[in-house]
Amino acid sequence: MVDISTRLGSLELSNPVIPASGTFGFGLEMAEIYDLDILGSISIKGTTRDPRFGNPTPRIAECSSGLINSVGLQNPGIDAVIAEELPALRKVFHKPIIANISGFSIDEYTECCAKMDKEEQVGIIEVNISCPNVHNGGMAFGTDPKAAAEVTAAVKAVTTKPVYIKLTPNVTDIVSIAKACEEAGADGLTLINTVLGMRIDTMRRRPVIANKMGGFSGRAVFPLAVRMVYQVSKACSIPVIGCGGVATASDVIEMMMAGASAVQVGAENLRNPYACKEIVEALPAEMERLHIAALRDIIGVVE
Repeated sequence: MVDISTRLGSLELSNPVIPASGTFGFGLEMAEIYDLDILGSISIKGTTRDPRFGNPTPRIAECSSGLINSVGLQNPGIDAVIAEELPALRKVFHKPIIANISGFSIDEYTECCAKMDKEEQVGIIEVNISCPNVHNGGMAFGTDPKAAAEVTAAVKAVTTKPVYIKLTPNVTDIVSIAKACEEAGADGLTLINTVLGMRIDTMRRRPVIANKMGGFSGRAVFPLAVRMVYQVSKACSIPVIGCGGVATASDVIEMMMAGASAVQVGAENLRNPYACKEIVEALPAEMERLHIAALRDIIGVVE
């Protein structure tokens, strides 16, 4: 019998498979088609201080082996998430969740994280630093080590739960960003977020997406994600959650060999709603095929 359990710091997971934020909503729709307790955890839809309708449509473009989205963090706002979404999710998922927080200023990040810190079911606060800093010319917090460290330190000052910083791949040196977050007190890291992409409608001679560009995700970005997870896990001593193009049990094992302690499944959920369930169920056979007794034994084994 193989052991598919893993740990994220002090948090024990029955398995490493976690639906990525923005691809699973708040879990309620998926609960209608399978038992969510099969999952290791759930990273809920990105939450901001105020309700957001999101970006103008069209905001999805299909690509070979992936998709581009510019949804724009559509969500009901932190107060509604805490009052309505989390109690509903608690009825259908009985494990600690990951609360994904986004913001456009340091104050917004700290306000949202302080509120989410009080929620019993939240096991990890995942801070998305790919948002544009409205006080610094619109540059994303996650593209500058100093700004990334400032967000990390500010959030750590108002929380007691583990804080994981979700990193953008749209940088020259992701390791410097990761190390800045670790030095500022991050308990862990999630990477990668989406890669900036674009599609053009050649008949209409204009961008497919109203915002012109959006986040590219899906199987095509998997090698890029593996490379960044490998680099960051070798440079940092805190746990890494690997994300980006994961679609199979084999992908989970590859990502963990690169250094991830757990793995998030994103775009594949949109192609196949049963993706996470199927990956969890396929993991034991894939481990036996590769003569792996316990997943914890393979984390970061690649030198």
